[in-house]
Amino acid sequence: MMVDGVEDEEKWLAAGIAGLQQNAFYMHRALDSNNLRDALKYSAQMLSELRTSKLSPQKYYQLYMRAFDELRKLEMFFKEETRRGCSIIDLYELVQHAGNILPRLYLLCTVGSVYIKSKEAPAKDVLKDLVEMCRGIQHPVRGLFLRSYLSQISRDKLPDIGSEYEGDADTVNDAMEFVLQNFTEMNKLWVRMQHQGPAREKDKREKERSELRDLVGKNLHVLSQIEGVDLDMYKETVLPRVLEQVVNCKDEIAQCYLMDCIIQVFPDEYHLQTLEILLGAFPQLQPSVDIKTVLSRLMERLSNYAASSTEVLPEFLQVEAFSKLNNAIGKVIEAQADMPILGAVTLYSSLLTFTLHVHPDRLDYADQVLGACVKKLSGEGKLEDNRATKQIVALLSAPLDKYNDIVTVLKLSNYPSVMEYVDSETNKVMAMVIIQSIMKNNTQISTADKVGALFELIKGLIRDLDGAAHDQVDEDDFKEEQNSVARLIQMLQNDDTEEMFKIICTVRKHILTGGPKRLPFTVPPLVFSSLKLVRQLQGPEENPFGEEGSTTPKKVFQLLNQTIETLYGVPAPELALRLYLQCAEAANDSDLEPVAYEFFTQAYILYEEEISDSRAQVTAIHLIIGTLQRMHVFGVENRDTLTHKATGYSAKLLKKPDQCRAVYACSHLFWVDDQDNMKDGERVLLCLKRALRIANAAQQMSNATRGSTGSVTLFVEILNKYLYFFEKGNTQINAAAIQSLIELITAEMQSESNSPDPAADAFFASTLRYIQFQKQKGGAVGEKYEPIKV
Repeated sequence: MMVDGVEDEEKWLAAGIAGLQQNAFYMHRALDSNNLRDALKYSAQMLSELRTSKLSPQKYYQLYMRAFDELRKLEMFFKEETRRGCSIIDLYELVQHAGNILPRLYLLCTVGSVYIKSKEAPAKDVLKDLVEMCRGIQHPVRGLFLRSYLSQISRDKLPDIGSEYEGDADTVNDAMEFVLQNFTEMNKLWVRMQHQGPAREKDKREKERSELRDLVGKNLHVLSQIEGVDLDMYKETVLPRVLEQVVNCKDEIAQCYLMDCIIQVFPDEYHLQTLEILLGAFPQLQPSVDIKTVLSRLMERLSNYAASSTEVLPEFLQVEAFSKLNNAIGKVIEAQADMPILGAVTLYSSLLTFTLHVHPDRLDYADQVLGACVKKLSGEGKLEDNRATKQIVALLSAPLDKYNDIVTVLKLSNYPSVMEYVDSETNKVMAMVIIQSIMKNNTQISTADKVGALFELIKGLIRDLDGAAHDQVDEDDFKEEQNSVARLIQMLQNDDTEEMFKIICTVRKHILTGGPKRLPFTVPPLVFSSLKLVRQLQGPEENPFGEEGSTTPKKVFQLLNQTIETLYGVPAPELALRLYLQCAEAANDSDLEPVAYEFFTQAYILYEEEISDSRAQVTAIHLIIGTLQRMHVFGVENRDTLTHKATGYSAKLLKKPDQCRAVYACSHLFWVDDQDNMKDGERVLLCLKRALRIANAAQQMSNATRGSTGSVTLFVEILNKYLYFFEKGNTQINAAAIQSLIELITAEMQSESNSPDPAADAFFASTLRYIQFQKQKGGAVGEKYEPIKV
């Protein structure tokens, strides 16, 4: 049926256009022969096509535009006629004899346009006459297009200030009165459309009305263009009259569109000075009107106006814009008890943006808006509407964007309360926004209270909310979030050591609630922040004034020990071992031998009990050796114990090459360059000989299993260690030992069972070149290397 209806409409439109064109043809012929009577006859018949009721507004518009073009030509003819001496008054009378009222009124408007231009009568009288006569058409669509035509032909002929049609002193009032009257009548026709036809076609009528709304709105645009309509006139007459029409029509579509029209077409300054009148209309609108959008646009316009120049800000204070808007929003929400939560949140979001633009220094205003939003949200539970959630994010992001400073935002007491109403996903999004703001602006958060408040805000990243399961989380997103938290922890800093210790304790309290998956990301930055504090504290072990609460390195190390222990449950033994060794090194720098020994003990326990993977063991043992080599705080007994353990672990590694490398690395534990009491050449040599035996065993094992001895790389590595200690002055390592090792490697390489290894060959050749180079140096170095034959 719908298809049939569309096809019928196309036929009716085609028939209407054909009839219009046919009569237009005869009208043109009459115009060409200056036959006024025939011209009027055919033009009236042409315009009779506009009397149809069978076309939708869209199709009717197409027909109207054809007629409009023809009427322009007719108007030109009327002008020519008056120039040739035809009385315009007679012409004005003559067109009123047309048989049908609609063609008569179109012709009357057309002649009226020429009448005003001739200035034979005041423009206001002609306009008043025309606007009154148009009441003769009460069919909504035909009436709207007729009045639209009247508006179109009269807009450049209004008796405005400075206009050629300006009359006496009250001339602007007449122009304003004409436009307002036309607007009122058009709106009545437009609203009436809603109540014509069966209820089942309500959606169709609403669609048709939305297609015609611009015809009504153009009147407001014309009003805003009248030069003589100043602020006083707008305030006293225009706005009250327009609002009266808007409120009294009690039509949802008209109210929503016209309120938006008022906001868009009149100047910002006018809105600011008439804020009370404009806002007073909102609670009187129909409950179904989308007030949130209209009010939001008003606040957006005023915000942009405030941002355009600082000179206008005093005007906002003068009219108390914030309190008026705040009260109006309160009244609207109160009046519309069933307003969806999205509407209320959108209004508060727009009000907050307005407040931040106009009163950036009034944090109490911003907090007041957030408080009102919390009040509206209370009892709602977590928001489930995605659009409402987006508005909450916009609301919470606005202060961050404006102040670029989370410290300022933390002063807003209601800010965290608003975040309570978003789901865990949105909480995470908001937390990332907050962290990115801190990073971007390099914000310093320097007190434990502020850190506590901040971590409460970003708790969506710190711990699981609502029991959310990890398996629902994208792994890459999770890593990015936790790395952001880690960077944030590194940024927290205060030069006051007492306050910094409180900050560390506060962060620790929060991150320990994060569960095993988060700790490997968040514990390391906390450990390194604590070690930074230790460096600040380095000096006397206890506070010289003996204050009980004072922070000491020992106190920080105790906290660190407890913190790293939490990684046991993750489990992340390798990470914990690394952190223990870092702490041991820091304790060494603070001259705290018992503390450093305790950290090493913990690292050894972890190595023995938790690290079973052979690769992980190799990495761990080299870390232990490297750290222990740098320690100077240990006494002979403690150092011997730790060194003995490290060499023992090295010899027990699974693979022979790993054993060999770890054992020769242990040689450095007995020879520390800048520590004379830590140079034991004999034990260095023992380590290197042991490494040599292990390398030899590796060769034999390879020969037994593969039929070839494998690479000589291990021997060349040991040779390099020999050369290192030889140069450092270890008397236990002499030229003869190096010579015999070179010969051993050469023999191995020439052995039939040796499998070729170009890398090992190059390494050995490079080592020999180095010896040759040292010999050529001459002096003490050359003399030392002279006995070695290469």
